[in-house]
Amino acid sequence: MLPEGTLNGQVAVVTGGGTGLGRAMALEFARLGASLVLASRQAEHLEPAAREIRERGGRALAVPTDVRQPEQVDRLVEETLREFGRVDILVNNAAGNFICRAEDLSPNGWRAVVDIVLNGTFFCSRAFGRQMIARKQGGRILSILATYAWTGGPGTIHSASAKAGVMAMTRTLAVEWARHGIRVNAIAPGAIPTEGAWSALLSDPAAEERARRSIPTGRFGTQQELANAAAFLVSPYADYINGEVLTLDGGAWLGRGFLRFQDSAE
Repeated sequence: MLPEGTLNGQVAVVTGGGTGLGRAMALEFARLGASLVLASRQAEHLEPAAREIRERGGRALAVPTDVRQPEQVDRLVEETLREFGRVDILVNNAAGNFICRAEDLSPNGWRAVVDIVLNGTFFCSRAFGRQMIARKQGGRILSILATYAWTGGPGTIHSASAKAGVMAMTRTLAVEWARHGIRVNAIAPGAIPTEGAWSALLSDPAAEERARRSIPTGRFGTQQELANAAAFLVSPYADYINGEVLTLDGGAWLGRGFLRFQDSAE
């Protein structure tokens, strides 16, 4: 873990920040001294996480936001600036996913995931990037991917395609905005249990055990490990890292990956 105070004075916005990986990152950033803005479509998920940060002595603002809607993203920027006067860190964590064979995926199912993951990440990056550029003090943008963005993920063509787009976006913005002092990176987690995506992708104990056996380290990752990696990448310790995708999967993608859709369907 990084030492307390590493992010003192920084303001971090985390989309999908009320639960799961988003909540874990928000809590770690707050421990390191950052003020947090938590965004999510579901308002009921936000306030408990924001309250937890405040109870630990931190500062947190909850702003219900649908990242698919540019006007709501603009309102998120406005609320952030009204409360804290600046933004230093953006974490694009909001996502949606479900298992479905490509031939069975409806146009609406495709749009729903691509709209959140790819469009939402762009809308947030553009809106907050503009503020960072105008302020002329740099910034950090971090997006949460998945290893199947480059390995392929049968049953997740919508998510894999969208995440691959975010990977390209990450590298493009890293080059384009480096002159403004804005670093843009990503993390590609493997199998990390959460309340949401985990149950959607690995819905039964047998599939979960197959996934665990496919990981060279022999275990799943933890939310805290993801939060630690995220904190490092948005901290001054990573000031020379730009355009990087950090894989956090115990080596799983080097083998067969953690999603065995064909096995679970048989």
